[in-house]
Amino acid sequence: MPDAAAQPDASAQPIEARSPSSSPLLRLIVRTDGAARGNPGPASLGAVLIDASAPGARRPDATPLASVSEYLGVQTNNVAEYTGVLRALALAEELGAREVDLLLDSKLIVEQVSGRWRVKDAKLIPLHAEAKARLTRFARWSATHVPRAQNKLADALCNEAIDRAQAGGARVVVVRPE
Repeated sequence: MPDAAAQPDASAQPIEARSPSSSPLLRLIVRTDGAARGNPGPASLGAVLIDASAPGARRPDATPLASVSEYLGVQTNNVAEYTGVLRALALAEELGAREVDLLLDSKLIVEQVSGRWRVKDAKLIPLHAEAKARLTRFARWSATHVPRAQNKLADALCNEAIDRAQAGGARVVVVRPE
């Protein structure tokens, strides 16, 4: 990670968009993941945000500019996946991104936010609606399905969140650029 300090948030409330920094980023690569140990079961999300102008930004091991790792309690995997996208989009907006490229290992989310698949699960309908609303705040966005092996950083943040919370640690850790 670049010179960024982990900043545990006091609660598991969603990250609210804040005014962008003085030198906003134009475009971010966003990789997210959601996990549930059991389905439903203890669940979490992980997200990494990468400056798209950085060399090798689209590589699976690209150095994140910012990240989110959050324990969600007992949820389904798909709820965790969607919540990961929502937290990442909120952080991207906070950082001043104008464009986001979502690289997700959840084909379900990619197809649903792109409008190719209907949202049938009642638990996902409000999450999908919020994701679509957040995406309209960006000048441009894309969502691409990637193999799970290309999403190891976000996956690792999911596992860290569950392990950390079960050990009595912070439910949410957000790393932002200094």
